[in-house]
Amino acid sequence: MKKQTAVIFYVLAAYVALQFAWWGYHLIQLTHELGKTDAIVTKKVIMITGEGLVFFLILFVGLWRIRTAIKRDQQLNERQSNFLLSVTHELKTPLASTKLYLQTLMKRDFELEKRNELLQKALLENQRLEEMVEAILTASRLENQTIVPHKEWINLNEVFTELAKQYNTRLDKEWIVLELRDKVSIETDAFMLKTIVINLIENAFKYAGTKEKLILFLHRDKQNSKFGTKDVGPGVAPENQEDIFHKFVRLENEETRSQKGTGLGLFIAAEYAKIIGGKIEYKQNNPQGAIFEITL
Repeated sequence: MKKQTAVIFYVLAAYVALQFAWWGYHLIQLTHELGKTDAIVTKKVIMITGEGLVFFLILFVGLWRIRTAIKRDQQLNERQSNFLLSVTHELKTPLASTKLYLQTLMKRDFELEKRNELLQKALLENQRLEEMVEAILTASRLENQTIVPHKEWINLNEVFTELAKQYNTRLDKEWIVLELRDKVSIETDAFMLKTIVINLIENAFKYAGTKEKLILFLHRDKQNSKFGTKDVGPGVAPENQEDIFHKFVRLENEETRSQKGTGLGLFIAAEYAKIIGGKIEYKQNNPQGAIFEITL
């Protein structure tokens, strides 16, 4: 809550509590005074006192719920504000880059190889914009519950092997290491499952970096399939672990942040996991780092 709103809320709550206490004090005094003369009046006073206490309890619970709702809305507003700052930054960068590449092509006469290089860079920036817009639209569809999974049988080992190959080729080194203990084929939405894994990899790419290996694991546990990522980055502080799967959550200050993103990746991963019948968990990696585990 904003400071001014919080002060007003607590002052009103304290005033109501004091008024009830004062009222109860006088009723108790009245009970003592009437106890020797009129038993019926005394019973009525006791009954009113009991009803007053119940009402006070209900009022207290209501005030607590209102406070919680206001605080939650305030946190959401802050995350939305951070999201707008983030999106503004993310939009400006590829737009400015694309504009620069195209202006350079128009002003100078390059050889075919150089022209193709600049055009390829412009296309990559355009792809970044498409991915960001798609993430925003996906988050909106998830909130409106308009996404329906299309199930098909897929081989998880093949999916993970292909993704590891793509990222290692892009970085020109073996960054992703596979730990595929079992061969697993499941009936699920292939697009959603692949998006979950990509978002986890991208999250590790942003926050853990590529100096150390990223482990992409898969194994069977009784009737469940478990997969995810293990990194040796900074991990997530305990006070933030419950929030990282919420929409718009970014653990950096948007004014000074060093990593790209909109705060939707882990939210989409968590929601997709629910839709295909699973769950996502964050665990601390030892001695340091983060583990994101999906259970299906």
